[in-house]
Amino acid sequence: MALSKEQKQKIIEDLKEKIAEQEAMVFVAVEGVKAKQLFDLRERLKAVDCLLTVAKKTLLDRVFKEKKFDFNIKKLEGQIGLIFGFKDKITAAKIAYKFGLGNKNLKILGGLFENEFREAEEIITLAKLPSREELLARIIGSISAPVSNFVNVLQGNIKGLICALSAIKK
Repeated sequence: MALSKEQKQKIIEDLKEKIAEQEAMVFVAVEGVKAKQLFDLRERLKAVDCLLTVAKKTLLDRVFKEKKFDFNIKKLEGQIGLIFGFKDKITAAKIAYKFGLGNKNLKILGGLFENEFREAEEIITLAKLPSREELLARIIGSISAPVSNFVNVLQGNIKGLICALSAIKK
């Protein structure tokens, strides 16, 4: 069913609002993905303050031209779904990537990060990065490693002295 002009204008205004609020945007091909699977994906995204929207390329193209994004949406193949990340830049890409591993019909086509288009390979690389908490834990471990190793070395000398004294005592 064709959309009326008012419906198209409402979709365009809704997309403008979401683009203004987003931290990152991931483009996915949703052609061939079943409705139940899309519902599951939407639920996962909603839990982490992300949103999946499916829109026509012509409407997306209008919005991107108005927002002055240097990107042609029409070069992407298939039906396009936009995943908006509102709080975190990488969470949307992570969820799309993990969901795509289990569902071969959902493919990452690219994304907009810092108002610049990124190819699918870059988005997948970002999705594979560890979480912020994991990276902070690694940094803390790296910082504390020399100190804990030094303490272990000092304890080794004391343990050696105690073993030598106990051997002399026997």
